[in-house]
Amino acid sequence: MQGFAESFASAAMLILTGDPALWEIVALSLRVSLTAVAIAALIGFPLGAALAVGRFPGRGAAIVCVNALMGLPPVVVGLAVYLMLSASGPLGVLQLLYTPAAMIAAQAVLVTPIVAALTRSAVEGLAAEYDEQLRSLGIGRLGAIPTLLWEARPALATAALAGFGRAIAEVGAVLIVGGNINHATRVMTTTIALETSKGNLHLALALGALLILLALAVNAAVAALGARPREALHA
Repeated sequence: MQGFAESFASAAMLILTGDPALWEIVALSLRVSLTAVAIAALIGFPLGAALAVGRFPGRGAAIVCVNALMGLPPVVVGLAVYLMLSASGPLGVLQLLYTPAAMIAAQAVLVTPIVAALTRSAVEGLAAEYDEQLRSLGIGRLGAIPTLLWEARPALATAALAGFGRAIAEVGAVLIVGGNINHATRVMTTTIALETSKGNLHLALALGALLILLALAVNAAVAALGARPREALHA
């Protein structure tokens, strides 16, 4: 018990004293995950909106596929990205394997279906609500996408936050494509796994505490954004 208490105390000291190694790992984690979410948003927002308002053959299958991809196993994504970026892969010439760029790519693949599916759900509801108004203005289905995306801003922010929560907590894919290299590709989740296996609990606990705080902050932001439309409705 005393050993655990000492580990918790050491973890708190690492956070409070601004340990450079700790915050280097946190900074890389945030850079990788935020960049991945930005890429996922650039792809997922228009894709989700197109699935919401578009009418084309195979739309139902496309929606089912996007929804299914929300549950992609991270290790499978990591393996697929690894094969693409390996020396014998089609993108091997870029030499991105075991770099933050490879980790960003893996996380973007994981997050994009989440963002797209949540965007489709939000925009579909707005499209039905504003259908008559948009048609009276002579705006077609595809032409309405920018307007619907603008009106769906709180829902889109929620989708992005949900994607960030998935990305920042991911370990399998980034471990495969990043290699967990010290001062290069070591992020919070992979460091926690490594340091726990080595018995260095103080660093693992410090990073775990920060990861929990990030998760709480993301969930609080999602809850706040979800409450706004209800407040506006009762105003």
